[in-house]
Amino acid sequence: MTRMQMREPVFHCQYRIIYGDTDAGGVVYNANYLRLCEIGRSELMRHWVMPYSAIEERGLILPVTESHLRYKAPARYDDLVQIQTCIGDITRVSCRFHYRITRRDGEGEQLLVRGFTKHACVNRAGRLTPIPDDLRVAMESLRAGEKADLPGVDR
Repeated sequence: MTRMQMREPVFHCQYRIIYGDTDAGGVVYNANYLRLCEIGRSELMRHWVMPYSAIEERGLILPVTESHLRYKAPARYDDLVQIQTCIGDITRVSCRFHYRITRRDGEGEQLLVRGFTKHACVNRAGRLTPIPDDLRVAMESLRAGEKADLPGVDR
């Protein structure tokens, strides 16, 4: 898989750009796209894998350790954007998510941003720790195109 390639299944959610997302130029401020990626990632996990709150209840967090965004076109106040998210690589202690943020216009779908975030699995003391087996298996299953049956997951 290339550094920012999307692979099925891809989770889709929508977000309406609010005024607070924009800068003095009237376009979405560049760092706010990372927030949109977080929305996509959180919703993918909630619906298809496991809510972040369940991971945190285990004393684990998945902080961003690397991010890359490529900006293709600006979004503006009140645009309705589509956030597309999929799971990329998974290792013993880290995982990666890929994103495409698009907007529908008169000619179809316009790519605004594409990118990825990489996350380490750490405990509350900040020490790197293996991703729990059930979480890793669920993410790997999803990456393989299957949706695991986990208790408490909204499907």
